[in-house]
Amino acid sequence: MTIKHYYNEMSDEGGHVRAHYSSYANWLSEMPEERLAQKRAEADALFHRHGITFAVYGEKDAGTERLIPFDIIPRIIPADEWHTLAAGLRQRVKALNLFIHDIYHEQNILRAGHIPTEQVLNNAQYRKVMQGVDVARDLYAHIAGVDIVRAGKGEYYVLEDNLRVPSGVSYMLENRKMMMRLFPRLFSRYRVAPVDRYPDMLLKTLRSVAPTGVTDPTVVVMTPGAYNSAYFEHAFLAQQMGVELVEGQDMFVQDDQVFMRTTQGPQRVDVIYRRIDDDFLDPLAFRPDSVLGVPGLLQAYRAGRVTLSNAIGSGVADDKSIYPYVPEMVRFYLGEEPILHNVPTHMCRNKEDLAYVLDNLAELVVKEVHGAGGYGMLVGPASTKAEIEAFREVLVAHPERYIAQPTLALSACPTFVESGVAPRHIDLRPFVLSGEEVQLVPGGLTRVALREGSLVVNSSQGGGTKDTWVLEA
Repeated sequence: MTIKHYYNEMSDEGGHVRAHYSSYANWLSEMPEERLAQKRAEADALFHRHGITFAVYGEKDAGTERLIPFDIIPRIIPADEWHTLAAGLRQRVKALNLFIHDIYHEQNILRAGHIPTEQVLNNAQYRKVMQGVDVARDLYAHIAGVDIVRAGKGEYYVLEDNLRVPSGVSYMLENRKMMMRLFPRLFSRYRVAPVDRYPDMLLKTLRSVAPTGVTDPTVVVMTPGAYNSAYFEHAFLAQQMGVELVEGQDMFVQDDQVFMRTTQGPQRVDVIYRRIDDDFLDPLAFRPDSVLGVPGLLQAYRAGRVTLSNAIGSGVADDKSIYPYVPEMVRFYLGEEPILHNVPTHMCRNKEDLAYVLDNLAELVVKEVHGAGGYGMLVGPASTKAEIEAFREVLVAHPERYIAQPTLALSACPTFVESGVAPRHIDLRPFVLSGEEVQLVPGGLTRVALREGSLVVNSSQGGGTKDTWVLEA
C-alpha cells in the first residue's frame, strides 16, 4: 500500500526543509551513505552486546531474542508543538484516572448517561473486585503510554491509550544514549531536551503512591521472568531505579502484608511496579493456574497494605471500546475541551456503524477492542480481497469485539533503510507519570514502519524505533 499524501516531518509541500530540521538536514546532506551504514552497524553491535532485545511469541521462532531495529535519523519536534502535546497528554491522563476511580465508586458518568453502563460494567477488563476499593491518592494509572499519530496537514491525534502495562520506555532511553554515543557533535548543534531523568521521575512517582503511613517505601519491579518479551525493560528499569527485580515466587503475603525473600530475611514490600497482567497476579483471586503471581496479593491490596502500579482494573480505560468516550470524560470530569483529539471511530456493536464498516472494509482499519501489538486487526487498503472477506465473516459473527477507523495517512520521517534515506511512517508514544503531579519527560518512543508503504509500526510486526528530539525553546 502506498500513501500518496501524508505530512512530511522534515519538508513542507513545496519541498522546503522545515525550520526546526534545517541544521540537521544540512548535516545529513553532507553525510556519505557509507558512513551512515557504518554507524547503523555500530548501533546494532552495541545493542546486541548490551542485550537490548525483545522476544516475539506465536511464530515459528517463538521466544527467540531479537533486536528492535534502530534508525539513526531522529524525529525532531519543535518546542511549541511539544508544549501543546504535553498539555494535552496531562489533561487526558488526569481524566482517565478520574474515570477509573469513578467507575469503581460512585459511577457518576454512567448515571449521567455519557457512557453506556453495560459497555463498562460488562467489559472484560472491568474488575468487580475493585468496586469500593480505595487506592493511594485515588490514582490508578501511574504510568501511561499514549500513542500519538500525525495525519492530514500535521494535526496530532491520540490513536490509543495504554494503561495496563505500557512498554517501550527503555528503548526511548537507550535510543538517546546511542545517538549521543554515535553522533556527539550533533548535540552541540541542537538544544535537545534531556530524557535521562525518567528513571528518577518514575521512582519518585512510585514512592509517592505508597500506602498511607509508609514514609520510606520499598519499591520493586515485578516481572513474569526472563522469557517475557519485555524482560530487558523490566531489568533495565529496576537497575536504573536501584530497586529489586522480583518474580511472583520471590514474594509472599502474611497478615495482609507483602514480603519479598532476601538473604537477610523477609523484607516488606510497599509498592509493586508490576509488569504482569491482572489475570496472573494472584492465583487465589484470578487465574488459579497462574504460577507468576503471589497468592493473597489481592487481599493485601484491597486492605490498602500495598500499592500496585498500575492498579488492578485500569485496563477498562484503555479498552478500544471505551476509547471513543475519552473526550467526553475530559468534559465531564475537568470541565474542559480536549486539547488532543481522537481518531474518528466506528463502534461495530452499533448496527449503523457495523453497516457502514461492512460496506467500507477495503478503506478502513478494523481493530479488536482487546487487541494489542498490531495483532487481530485488518488494514483494509493493504489487504487482499480474500483477507477482507475472511475478516468480514468474523466481524459479522462478533461485531462487539471490534472498532473501525479511517486509514490515516500517518506522517513520515526520513529513515535510513537498505535503499538509502527514504520516508517511512511513524507514530509517537510519550510516557505520562501520575503521582504527586502529572508529568512527563520531553519526548517519547518514536516507532517507525520500516517496510515501504506500511502503516504498522509495532515491533512485533517488523517496526523499528527512532530517537525523539524535543527542542528546547
